[in-house]
Amino acid sequence: MSLDPIKVTKAIEDSYISYLSTSFPLQDPDLHEQFVNLIKVPGKFVKGPILEAIPSFQKGASINELVERGLLSREFKKLQSSSFNLDRSLYKHQEAALRKIIERGRNVVIATGTGSGKTESFLLPILDYLFREKEAGRIGPGVRALLLYPMNALANDQLARLRGILANYKDITFGRYTGETEREYGAALDKHVQMFGSKPMENELISRTQMWKTPPHILLTNYAMLEYLLLRPDDSVFFDGDYAEHWRFLVLDEAHTYMGAKGIETAMLLRRLKDRVTMNQPGRLRCIATSATLGGGEKDFPE
Repeated sequence: MSLDPIKVTKAIEDSYISYLSTSFPLQDPDLHEQFVNLIKVPGKFVKGPILEAIPSFQKGASINELVERGLLSREFKKLQSSSFNLDRSLYKHQEAALRKIIERGRNVVIATGTGSGKTESFLLPILDYLFREKEAGRIGPGVRALLLYPMNALANDQLARLRGILANYKDITFGRYTGETEREYGAALDKHVQMFGSKPMENELISRTQMWKTPPHILLTNYAMLEYLLLRPDDSVFFDGDYAEHWRFLVLDEAHTYMGAKGIETAMLLRRLKDRVTMNQPGRLRCIATSATLGGGEKDFPE
C-alpha cells in the first residue's frame, strides 16, 4: 500500500491542532479564538511535508534465485504472498549479509541506511535455519532467535513484519515478551483484538503462559525486560531445560543506541545471556547487530 504524504501530513496537523485547541483553552473566548485561528494559518504551525529523494541501493539476486542456487531452503517458496514477493530483487548488501551468515557462519554488523532492508538481512538467515530444522524434523518448541530492541515500538513494528511474512507458514512461531505482555491468554486476546481488530495468527504467541508452555522460535523483547527474564523462575524455560538447547541467533537492533553506561550494562547483560544458553561455546550463537547511523563506510570498519 502506497503512502500519501499530503494526506498523512494533513492528518497529523489536524490532530495536533485539535489537541492544542482543546487541551490548553484560554479563559478569554476572543483570545482563544485568535489562538486557534493563528495555528490554523497555512505554513504557520506546520511546514511541509518535506520529501527527500535518495538513490536506490544496488540490487542483488532475488529470494527465488537464491533458493535455486541452494543458498536458501526451498521452504521459502511457501511464503509467496502479496506482502512478500519472492521474485523481488534483494539489495546487494542484503545478499552479502545472507552469504556471510549462512555460508560462512559469521557474526555481522549490518550498518546501512534507513529503509535499506536491515530486517531482511537478519530475518532471512533466521528463517532459513528454522526451515532447515523443519526439513530435518527438529522444529519443536524452543527459542532459536532473540530479537532485542531498545523500544517496544520497534518490537511492535517487527511483529507486523513477521505477521506478513509468516501468514502462509504456521510451523514457525513467534512472540513478543515485554512489560506490556499479559500473563493470561484471555486478557492478551482482548488486548490484541482491541489493538488490531482481529484475532492473532495461530503461530503468534501473545500471552506469557503460552510462551512458558511452548517457547516460540523467535522471541522479541527489549533489553530491560531481558534482565527480568534472566532472573525470574517462571521465565527460566527460555534458558534452561529441554526447550533451551536450540539457541542460535542473537540480534541487537539499533546498536548505536547502546552507548555509555547503557552500553556497558547491555554488554554485561548479553555476556550473561550467552553464558546461560551456550556455556560460552565458541561459534554456538550467531550475533547480528544493525544500525543506520553506525559508521560511514569501510574507513570506519576498524573503529
